[in-house]
Amino acid sequence: MLVLTFSTGVIDAVGYLGLDRVFTGNMTGNVVLLGMAFAGGADLPILRPALALVFFMLGAALAGRVLRKGPEGWSGRTSSTLLTVTLGLAALTVYVALVDVHAEEILGSITTSALALVMGIQAATAKRLKVAEITTVVVTSTITGLASDSRLAGGKSPFWARRFLAIALIMAGAVVGALALHLALWVGIAVSALLSGVVTLLGHVRHRRDLGEQAASVEETALR
Repeated sequence: MLVLTFSTGVIDAVGYLGLDRVFTGNMTGNVVLLGMAFAGGADLPILRPALALVFFMLGAALAGRVLRKGPEGWSGRTSSTLLTVTLGLAALTVYVALVDVHAEEILGSITTSALALVMGIQAATAKRLKVAEITTVVVTSTITGLASDSRLAGGKSPFWARRFLAIALIMAGAVVGALALHLALWVGIAVSALLSGVVTLLGHVRHRRDLGEQAASVEETALR
């Protein structure tokens, strides 16, 4: 989940800096942008942030429907939703590499909407996995928890390392995404696709190994 948090930083940097100031992972940013745009904010985009918000919710809804019937924790359904994210990002990498998405407004809107769709799937999957303090797409609550539960605030600093890493990694991802734009728009998306693929593979392998150990344990108990 920390790797996916880094990946979100990359994608949001690509969307905001390379695709007309659109957050495709952090929907709080889009809601705020839309509010300012509706109030007459100068040169603030409306269409792409609005579409990103809609498609993010659609992706989250689709993933939620797939995962709802699955067991708690990682399952085959988890692997399938994260594989969908990986394949979606890979397809977008090829699309952006071959098509000049800045040539026409609709091409850029398709890109940001599709990115938001896959990020919605990722966010819903992370929510289902219930890794404390890591949502992969936003760190405001993580920052709040890090500060309010700190020893400075009289707390015991639970999950401080995990919280700090989530904040640091989404920032590091944004740095990488911004730097990738100096090479090409598709590079940052490709980095995120690769990271999602690695997470999917490692998670699925670990899941299959755990299933094998459980089956062996049951068989051993039955033989006794």
